[in-house]
Amino acid sequence: MNDHDTELKARRSVLTGVGAAAAGLALASQNAGAQTGGSAGFQPARDSADAWMGQLSGTHRVFIDSATARGGAEAVLYANNLFSAQEGPDYNGEPADLAMVVCFRHLSTPFGYNDAMWAKYGEIFNSIMNFPDPATGEAPTANMLNQDRADVPNFGFTIDLVTGKGTNFAICRAATNFFSNVIAGATNGSQPEIFDELVANAIPSSRFVSAGVMALTRAQEYGYSLLYAG
Repeated sequence: MNDHDTELKARRSVLTGVGAAAAGLALASQNAGAQTGGSAGFQPARDSADAWMGQLSGTHRVFIDSATARGGAEAVLYANNLFSAQEGPDYNGEPADLAMVVCFRHLSTPFGYNDAMWAKYGEIFNSIMNFPDPATGEAPTANMLNQDRADVPNFGFTIDLVTGKGTNFAICRAATNFFSNVIAGATNGSQPEIFDELVANAIPSSRFVSAGVMALTRAQEYGYSLLYAG
């Protein structure tokens, strides 16, 4: 081998080493990004309004989002399905293993109100949600997600049932403000008073969040897996 060939081989060896090192650095960077949520070293800011998400007990965190009437019913069904799977033979767990949040926002928001509000405002809710009682075709007079009925998409797995297993509910305050405005216009009532009435008649184990979409995004920053219903 002449001097020229020796020099060329040496250059190729150096270039190959540089390429391998660059590839290794790129892979390390990708792995670091994956472990930190997409950006190496990124830590989201924390706000007191979201602190409750970090305080829920459980070794697995799940946030079920719903924005339609049917989606609200399916969200309750999915919550029950997850509890059942956690307790099943594959995982042999307990309901307490799951930090479970179901979000009612947009058109599913009225499911966050109790039967008294549905008895009073069911026709107005239905005019927006388009979710009549399947048995009558009329506006519901009670929260159908809390009834043992197979003809509703939650198939009789009720709000009370999944609440008893540890589910927490996030109710959209922005949508509640919207519904209170519609009710006030239809009844010539006071919007602030109706808003307060809806808030005071929320389902158990629930809290109002500034906006369902905000809670959805913040939950992911707290390590919740997202499941969309509807």
